[in-house]
Amino acid sequence: MKSEALVLPGVRVASRGTPSSLRRRVRWGEQAIQGFLFLCGAVSILTTLGIVFVLGRESLLFFASPQVHLSEFFGTTTWQPAIERFGIWPLVTATLTVSLIAMLVALPLGLAVAIYLSEYASDKARSILKPVMEILAGVPTVVYGYFALTFMTPLLRSIFGRDLVEIYNTASAGIVIGILIIPLVSSMAEDALRAVPDSLRQAAYGLGATKLETAVQVVLPAALSGVTAAFIVAISRAVGETMVVAIAAGAGPKFTFNPFQAAETMTGHIVRISGGDLSYDSIDYNSIFAIGLLLFVMTLTLNIISQRIVRRFREVYE
Repeated sequence: MKSEALVLPGVRVASRGTPSSLRRRVRWGEQAIQGFLFLCGAVSILTTLGIVFVLGRESLLFFASPQVHLSEFFGTTTWQPAIERFGIWPLVTATLTVSLIAMLVALPLGLAVAIYLSEYASDKARSILKPVMEILAGVPTVVYGYFALTFMTPLLRSIFGRDLVEIYNTASAGIVIGILIIPLVSSMAEDALRAVPDSLRQAAYGLGATKLETAVQVVLPAALSGVTAAFIVAISRAVGETMVVAIAAGAGPKFTFNPFQAAETMTGHIVRISGGDLSYDSIDYNSIFAIGLLLFVMTLTLNIISQRIVRRFREVYE
């Protein structure tokens, strides 16, 4: 027996049996918004590709120069383009030293602030502390640079001695960069901690755990992926910081691990050299892009590690 579809009076049926009144209508406003958002994403991607292209092209000119050898670039410890010495390690070690000092300051303090705001602070305390942290994040980095030079350096020299601590040093720059990125660490870590379901906290309290035990042994491990991602993003921010190290760390590449001595980071060297009288297509000019490419690879690697850690240790709660 052949079945027949039920057709309601006054409703036209489309070819596939769907009422025409229920078919999707074209909404031009929604289409325009979707196109605008797609354009924004495309511009971001194209900008990144443009940066990579420029860095790669200019760096290729640098490494193609007969005065430059990869073995010297990655295997020696003297960076003096004026005498054709291109060992990158003095700039890399200064960058890593400043970043390490910054992490020793920012990670514990930022995590402590995040735990306090997430687990202990009242609404009134949170309403006061959050704007203060936002103010710290909004201060121009050049102000932090002069703060490091005029306050932190004299403080270190008064504590450890003027003979030991130079006027320009990586320690003061690293400490101030750590202060600078505390809001970044605390904000991202707090978001990760607050995303942990409250049922886990209540279960811990029901088993007799204190608030500190709950925060450290239950909430923090549950938010490990987000907290770790916050740490790695903060490291990337410290590696790429420019103005603080350009003002307070010193000028002139120097291969040293002593934080009380002057040394020039990768970003500081780029600022100093690019502000001088360099001829276009000279080897000094092209060396800036080689340093920038290496810096880009370092920060990109850190971001990729961050994404992998988030996917690996992400906790999904229902």
